Amino acid sequence: MNKKKTSRFDELIDAARSRQKRDNPQDSSEENVTFKSKSTDPDYVRTTVYLPKKLHRKLKLAAAADERQMSDIISELLEKWLDEKS
Repeated sequence: MNKKKTSRFDELIDAARSRQKRDNPQDSSEENVTFKSKSTDPDYVRTTVYLPKKLHRKLKLAAAADERQMSDIISELLEKWLDEKS
């Protein structure tokens, strides 16, 4: 019995999705829509950066307030910085 371990966060996400499907049933044409995530997009590469905790917290709050992903904000800022360097 090889059941993949899930975190409490994963369980909460699954519960929210189930509730959303139950409360807002969609027609079959909308169910066929697929979105490509960055993790499966070959144009993206995953990297690790170390940020001070306070800076990470500020970035996370700002991204949530703007309804954006932190990686999009970081990419935008790096592009600007690299353009200025050249």
